[in-house]
Amino acid sequence: MGEPSRLFILGEVFKISIIAELILAVIVGLGAGIGIGSWMKAKATEGKVRDAEAQAQRIIQDAEKEAENKCKSALLELKDKFYQTQVEFEKEMKDRRNELNNIEKRLLQREEHHDKKLDQLDKREAEMGNREKTLKSRETAMAEKEVRFDEGLRQQKEMLERIAGMGAEEAKRELMLRVEEEAKLDVARMVKRIEEESKETAERKAKELIALAVQRYASDYVAETTVSVVAIPSDEMKGRIIGREGRNIRALEGATGVDLIIDDTPEAVVISGHDPVRREIAKRAIERLASDGRIHPTRIEEVVEKVRKEIDTTIREEGEKAIFDLALGGIHQETMKLLGRLRFRTSYGQNVLMHSREVAFIAGIMAAELGVDVKMAKRAGLLHDIGKAVDHEVEGTHSSIGAELAKKYGEPAKVINAILSHHGDEEASCVESVLVAAADALSAARPGARRETLESYIKRLEKLEQVAHSFKGVEKAYAIQAGREIRVIVKPEDMDDALSAQISREMAKKIEKELTYPGQIKVTVVRESRFVEYAK
Repeated sequence: MGEPSRLFILGEVFKISIIAELILAVIVGLGAGIGIGSWMKAKATEGKVRDAEAQAQRIIQDAEKEAENKCKSALLELKDKFYQTQVEFEKEMKDRRNELNNIEKRLLQREEHHDKKLDQLDKREAEMGNREKTLKSRETAMAEKEVRFDEGLRQQKEMLERIAGMGAEEAKRELMLRVEEEAKLDVARMVKRIEEESKETAERKAKELIALAVQRYASDYVAETTVSVVAIPSDEMKGRIIGREGRNIRALEGATGVDLIIDDTPEAVVISGHDPVRREIAKRAIERLASDGRIHPTRIEEVVEKVRKEIDTTIREEGEKAIFDLALGGIHQETMKLLGRLRFRTSYGQNVLMHSREVAFIAGIMAAELGVDVKMAKRAGLLHDIGKAVDHEVEGTHSSIGAELAKKYGEPAKVINAILSHHGDEEASCVESVLVAAADALSAARPGARRETLESYIKRLEKLEQVAHSFKGVEKAYAIQAGREIRVIVKPEDMDDALSAQISREMAKKIEKELTYPGQIKVTVVRESRFVEYAK
C-alpha cells in the first residue's frame, strides 16, 4: 500500500472520530436541555409553564445550532489539513523525481567521459607500440654503425703504426717526453720573467690594492649604515610624494632632516641620513602618508610631529625595559634615553641595543662564575657602546664619546674604564672591564650576529657569476646555495673533460683571489653532450 493511500485512510478515520464526538456533544446537550425543561415545569407555576417550555425549546435549538457549527468547522479544518498534506506530498515526490533525473544525467555524462578516456588510452598505447618498434630498429642500426666505426679505427691505427715504424705506446711516450721538456723550459722562462716583473711592480700593486680595498669597504659600510628603504604601494605614489614642483619632498626633507632618493627602483623610496632616529621618523612618516593618501605640506608636518613624539616614547620605553630586564638601578634619565636611541642603531647588521643587552648578560654570567660584582659587570656591559647613540653628532670614537657621557651622568669609574678599554683604547683597570671586552667579542662573533645587507649580498652573487663567465668556453653560470656554490656549464664542443677539470681549479683560485666571502665556495663544472631526435 502506497503512502497516499495510508494518508487518505488516516484522514477518514480522523474525520469519523470528529463526527462521533460532535454527535455525542449534541446528545449530551439535548439531555441537558430536556432535564432543565422538566425541572422548570415541576417547580414553576402553571402560569409560567408556557414560558419555561419556550425557553427550553430555545436552549435546545441553540445547542443544536452550536453542535452543527462545530461539526462544520471541524470538517473544514480536516479538509484543509488533508489538502495541505496532499500538496506537500506531491511537492516532495516532484523534488525526488527531479533529483533522480539529475543523478541519471550525471551518470550518463560520466559514462561518456570514461568512454572518451578509454579511446585516448587506446590511441596512446598504439602510438607507444609504434615508437618502441622504431627505437628498436634505430638501436640495431646504431650497433651496426658502432661495429663498423671500431673496425675503421683499428685499421687506421694499424696503418699509422706501419707508417711511423713504432707502436702506439712508443709514440705516446716519445711525445710526452718532448712535451715535458718543452714545458719545463717554458715554465722556467716564465718564472724568471714573473719574478723580475713582480719585483718592479710589487710596491705599486700593493698600494693600489690597499687603496681599492679601503674604498670598497668604506662604500659598502656607509651604504649599509646610512640608508633605509621604504616600500610604497605603487610607483604612482612616488609622484605624490614629490608633489607639485617638489613641494612635498622638500617639506618631508625639511621636517625630518634626511635626504630622500626617489629613483627607478620599483615601489621603493630610499632614505639617506647618518642619524638613525631621523631615518626611522622619516620611514614611519612616509609609510603613514602612503597608506593615508593625503600628502601635502601641512599634513606632512602633522604626521612627522606625531611620529616624532611616538619615537621619543619608544626610546624612553626601550631604555627603561633594558634596565628593568637587567635589574639595574640608579641610572640617569638621559643615559636611559641614550640607551633607547640604540634601538635604532645598527653595526654590521647587528642591532646595537640587542648587542649591549647580550654583552651585559654574558658579562654578568662570567662575573657570577668568578665571584666578582655581577651588577657592575652588567652595568658596564650595557653601557659599553653608549657612545654610538650620538657618534654621528659628536667628533671622536664611540668609546671616548661613551666615556665622556658616562662621566657627565655620574657613572662609576669601573664603568668608564670598561667603556674606554673594550676596544683597547685604554688599559683595563678592573676585572669587570676585561669581562666586558670578552663579552663584546663573544656577542659580535657568534654565528648570525652580524650579517651583510641584501644589496651587498646580491652584489657578491653577481660578482661570483662574473668571475665564472670570464673564462673562455663557459656557456652559463649560476650562483646557488646562497652563494656557497657556483654551478658552471661549459660548451662541450670547445673543451674536453681534462680542460673542464683545469678550469674548475683556475676558477677556484680566481675566486679566492678576487672575492671576500664567509666559509667556502664549491665550484662545479658541468660538461654535457646531449643529442635529441624525434620519431615521427
